Amino acid sequence: MEKHKEEKLKKFGLHIKKLRTELDLSQDNVALNSDKLIKATISDIENGKRNLSFTTLLDLAKGLGKHPKELLDLDL
Repeated sequence: MEKHKEEKLKKFGLHIKKLRTELDLSQDNVALNSDKLIKATISDIENGKRNLSFTTLLDLAKGLGKHPKELLDLDL
C-alpha cells in the first residue's frame, strides 16, 4: 500500500478509537451493537490495517451509535 494511503488509514483508525473510548465502549461492545462486525475487524480498522468498504463504515457507525458523517469528520 502506498505510504500516504497508510497514513490516512492510521489517522482514520486513531479517530475511530478516540470516538469509541470517549463513548466508553469496548471493541466487543461495538461489535455487539453492529450487524456483522467482529472485534478483529474493529481492531484492524483502529490500527490502520484495513481499508474498509462503505457498508462496513455504515455498520461501524451503527456499532458506535454515531451518524456515519461523524466517523468521517477528521482532518486528513
